[in-house]
Amino acid sequence: MYLSKLKKKGKISTPSKGIYELGSISLFNPEVSGSLKKIYNKIKLEFPFITYCVWDSAWLNDLMRHQPFKHYIVVEVEKDASEPVFGFLNETFKNVFLNPNEEIFERYIQNLDEVVIVKNMVSEAPLIETQKIVIPALEKLLVDMLTDTNLFSAQQNETGFIMKTAMEKFAINKLKMKRYALRRNRESEVEKLINIGLAKKD
Repeated sequence: MYLSKLKKKGKISTPSKGIYELGSISLFNPEVSGSLKKIYNKIKLEFPFITYCVWDSAWLNDLMRHQPFKHYIVVEVEKDASEPVFGFLNETFKNVFLNPNEEIFERYIQNLDEVVIVKNMVSEAPLIETQKIVIPALEKLLVDMLTDTNLFSAQQNETGFIMKTAMEKFAINKLKMKRYALRRNRESEVEKLINIGLAKKD
């Protein structure tokens, strides 16, 4: 129980099962904008029993060398609810897209501002709650960065740097990240980036 309390306070981290690290570390706690809160709460009122999360692609900017010009609001929803949630948001917000492919990104999304992207959530994705809003864990975003290359196109040339910076700035649960990477068929790529980050960190 004491170890659990220390972990929640950010005094220790668990990089792998049964291993703890001491030191002053930061927990991933990005700023949730008013727009994100509005979207999250509207979905909660309309679909109170579904699993979903919201996030902003700008959250990775602090981990990058070069700052992207564009950012997207993303709503990830359990697969069976993605169509109804998309239809609901499309009635209220402009520029809402459902599971856009590369062509849609190139022809439409990259030329628009204030885009909302609704996409299917992978089951058992690691989520956290902040300010009563459910968001992706950083481990999830780092793995998705390697998989959803259209959504994370601005990050593709900096994946190694982003992983290294994330591991230096935040408490990363490597076991959680590897489990999710296995679900997304990116285990070897994530393992490679973790090793690069550890080598540079040491």
